[in-house]
Amino acid sequence: MRERRSRSERGRGEPLNPTLVLGREREAELLTAALDAGAHVVLEGPPGTGKSTLLRAVAGSRAVPFFLVEGNAELTPARLVGHFDPAQVLAKGYRPDIFVDGPLVEALRSGGLLYVEEINRVPEETLNVLITVMSEAELNVPRLGVVRAGSGFRLVAAMNPYDAVGTARISSAIYDRTCRIAMGYQSATTETGIVALRDDGADDAWRASVVDLVRATREHPDVRVGSSVRGAIDLVGIAGRLGASRGVDPTDWFAGLDAALVALSGRVRMLESSNRTPEDVVRELYEKVFGPPPSTPPAGDDPGSTGAPPPGEA
Repeated sequence: MRERRSRSERGRGEPLNPTLVLGREREAELLTAALDAGAHVVLEGPPGTGKSTLLRAVAGSRAVPFFLVEGNAELTPARLVGHFDPAQVLAKGYRPDIFVDGPLVEALRSGGLLYVEEINRVPEETLNVLITVMSEAELNVPRLGVVRAGSGFRLVAAMNPYDAVGTARISSAIYDRTCRIAMGYQSATTETGIVALRDDGADDAWRASVVDLVRATREHPDVRVGSSVRGAIDLVGIAGRLGASRGVDPTDWFAGLDAALVALSGRVRMLESSNRTPEDVVRELYEKVFGPPPSTPPAGDDPGSTGAPPPGEA
């Protein structure tokens, strides 16, 4: 029996769960149509726009296996395709029954969906393997032979076009063999609904203001890439815990600011030409959305403090 090491799931042919594709009904329809037509697909958009969630929902409705591959510089052809078990090779030689299938071969044999995250981080030699499979619907593995794609096999890849660190441009050979679905940020109403699904205990108006704050980071002139809706989810959760520990309401101005700094400062990427910090921008936008700070902060509190001592005090 072959050893199975890739992460896989199997859908049950259930209808699409509307809570999983909130605000993505059109993209779900387009992806389903493309897969039904036999196309491979690239989902392109910034992080936090629901690319993985969308595909999982669609895969679950198709009753086919789903194989996830995390795209990075360490994804070699051998890790993608599979390998012969070295110990078994020494004992038995190169036999098909001792080949350990990688996620690509598993998806081919089972006619499943192969999902490659961050495809623009995958090394070129590994991408060449995928190009061959998309073109020929089969893979020739040395000493194993030809593995032909099952009827349902499709490749779906995702990429973030705004991240330049550790990425490479996708060649025209990939785009020529795939259909592309662009996924931007959802509407404010949809993002507020997504946050509510994760935390339904927050005040509705305050939660909507949190989403407004997060969305404002994407439009600030000093910011290259703003926060996704994940920042709003974390902000609401952290504010709730801070409120409980401080004995104040989660909507407290100072608790909200500290939560915003923690949740958003790492997600905000500044333009190289800007001399401002993410914390500066988060504070500015927080005051724009929630108003200036109350005249008297809680005793002993330094709003937005990271806890580090002032310069010169160790």
